[in-house]
Amino acid sequence: MKVKKLTCMGLKENRKAVSPAISTVILTSAIVVLLLVTIVFANNFLNARMTENEFSAMKQFMQTVGLQIDDVAWIPGRVQTLRYASKYGHVNFENETLKYSVYLHDGATYKFFANFTTGILLFNVPISSYTLGNNHYERVFPSSSSSFLQEGTSAPTSYVFVVEKLPMYDGDYIRIAVAPCIRILNSTLGTTTKYFRFFLPILESGSHPRYSQSVTLSGKSVSVKTGSCNAVKITVSFPGVSKGFGESFFRFENTTEIFDVPDGSVVEFYTGMVVVSLGLHG
Repeated sequence: MKVKKLTCMGLKENRKAVSPAISTVILTSAIVVLLLVTIVFANNFLNARMTENEFSAMKQFMQTVGLQIDDVAWIPGRVQTLRYASKYGHVNFENETLKYSVYLHDGATYKFFANFTTGILLFNVPISSYTLGNNHYERVFPSSSSSFLQEGTSAPTSYVFVVEKLPMYDGDYIRIAVAPCIRILNSTLGTTTKYFRFFLPILESGSHPRYSQSVTLSGKSVSVKTGSCNAVKITVSFPGVSKGFGESFFRFENTTEIFDVPDGSVVEFYTGMVVVSLGLHG
């Protein structure tokens, strides 16, 4: 019996195999692509966290601005500069954005008493950098109420809130807004006369050279208007509605508030003019 010998010559060569050099190039390229994707993801994640942290810090800053408005408004000549550091956003001022109309009830009907128009402060962050979703709304201060009428010695004269509303005339932003509101205090003089005092800061635009990231508040003047009544009705309207600063932007609990007072009470309505300048000091 003959035995057939197998030799290497009997094996066919695999001409489709990839050479070691080409395999190394492919593997290296895949690793580089994975690294680039990881770096981009990590960079985006880091930027998102940095923007989120900055936005949280700016909510506290705008609350401080609101408190400083209350300090400056009632002392003519007082100037307060607040500085901030932001990589993604900026502070802006919108003039003549809220209009408060006051009516006094004389026992028969409400009669017109006064109109007061004020601007608002905004910290704007482009939604390309940070977003919480269109129509997002959050109360910052006071957190318990979104009424423009606040009562008590510790009540604020500014309402601070966060809103994302798209589209708007000046661009797509998530905004932290500082809107002046009204504080009420009451006291009794002697045993008969009751006084109710209303306080409203009026913000008006100053110069905006923007040499630095700062907000300068300057107390200009304090005025008071007096009357007597049985009730006070205050309505808020929105001169800036064509720019997007309407009722859906501010979301006050009510656009009309009625405050009852004892018959014959004296009402004193104080307004403090505050000039707002952005980046005034370098």
